[in-house]
Amino acid sequence: MVDGREGLLLRMLKLSEEVAEAAIGATGQIPCKGVTHTWADVEAELCDVVITAMVALRTLTPDAREVFGRHLTRVAGRSPGPSAGQER
Repeated sequence: MVDGREGLLLRMLKLSEEVAEAAIGATGQIPCKGVTHTWADVEAELCDVVITAMVALRTLTPDAREVFGRHLTRVAGRSPGPSAGQER
């Protein structure tokens, strides 16, 4: 078992793999397997990614709340938002 930042990185990469597997399974992109997951499975995997990312950020810095807040402000500042009549 790998510890420290390397272990954290490996856990994050595993999450990406899980999301990809669920999305591929929900769309039935592997002909020999067909549809193996639901879109609810994909949603659950994405939620796991959010949680794990926040835990990882907190592991990297005790100022995770401030770091995330600043980043969210930057991202929101460059997003034009939904256009009139555009689906949300």
